[in-house]
Amino acid sequence: MTKADLIAKISEKLGIEKGDVQATIETFMSEVKNSLESGDNVYLRGFGSFIIKTRAEKTGRNISQNTTIKIPAHNIPAFKPAKVFVEGVKTNVAVK
Repeated sequence: MTKADLIAKISEKLGIEKGDVQATIETFMSEVKNSLESGDNVYLRGFGSFIIKTRAEKTGRNISQNTTIKIPAHNIPAFKPAKVFVEGVKTNVAVK
């Protein structure tokens, strides 16, 4: 499902114009991004959490130059689904 599909589906279910739904979704994504960039996690009860994970410093390889490089510690955004969400996917989606 793409963002356009999501907008169309919400617009159809709620009877709201697509432009208004798109503005709402864009604002939601912007607020989640701004919150994470400022160091705050976002918790959506029953859905999941957008959190900041810290990756430790590690050693990597530049295979084109056959040298070792040091990858510094850094933070990345991550999503952790709620238990209800995980259980719903486990029971409703067939294993491929």
